Amino acid sequence: MLILTVRTDKPEAEIGLFDGGQELAYETWQAHRQLAETFHSKIATKLQSIGKDWNDIRGVVVYKGPGSFTGLRIGITVANTLGYSLKVPIIGSSGGQWIADGLAKIENGKNDSQVLPDYGPEAHITVPKK
Repeated sequence: MLILTVRTDKPEAEIGLFDGGQELAYETWQAHRQLAETFHSKIATKLQSIGKDWNDIRGVVVYKGPGSFTGLRIGITVANTLGYSLKVPIIGSSGGQWIADGLAKIENGKNDSQVLPDYGPEAHITVPKK
């Protein structure tokens, strides 16, 4: 079962392709402000590198945060859209073992259906001066 993993919470973006617990392909690149421009092509290139296409994806694991507002928003939106359009399970995960935890949940039949970002602590907003 081909699972796509996505992490976009920092300037270095990460995508991976896994079959069960076995890593088939993985890439980390400096996406920074070009994430929205490069993200889809990076996924397509990784899929092609192992002889697969978008329709072969059977699940998506996405890092849900905490992290960069814009980075998380882009990555999670793509992950949610793929999950919905391909009709495959999607899992939001965090922490040091986010990939292993997410893959295990998909293997056990879990599906978050939609992942919401965790941006971290609430913003500290000061009272406006008059």
